[in-house]
Amino acid sequence: MMQGEFIIKQISVFSENKPGRLAAIAEALEKSNVNIFAFSIAEANSFGVVRALVDKPDDARSVLEKLGFAVQFTDVIAVRMKDEPGGLHEVAQILGDAGINIEYAYAYSGREAAVLILRVSQAGEAILKIQAAGGSLLRESDLG
Repeated sequence: MMQGEFIIKQISVFSENKPGRLAAIAEALEKSNVNIFAFSIAEANSFGVVRALVDKPDDARSVLEKLGFAVQFTDVIAVRMKDEPGGLHEVAQILGDAGINIEYAYAYSGREAAVLILRVSQAGEAILKIQAAGGSLLRESDLG
């Protein structure tokens, strides 16, 4: 099984941190029929970063750039974890023991399991370590 099939393209949208910006992003994606599976918002000074997993990343990037937003793609991984106490600890322990840094993370509880979205320092190595420990990763096509 190739590691690359578990790399997921996340969109990162940079925006002024002011009222209405998230609504503008969400409206543009809705009008383009782009579904958001998961997202997080972080802020730094007067700017915000909306990170999202969507079903059509290329369409999302195109429509948002046309509206003047700065958009980047970032490679992340999605780890299926137990939706019970200790689920996060198990994944974090695997990566910590392997010396892999979690740069940021966000999670959602899906239909079948909780899913942890991770930006890590070494995605390929993280995939191998998680699989070696019996962990389960999602492909982009598994997100919907």
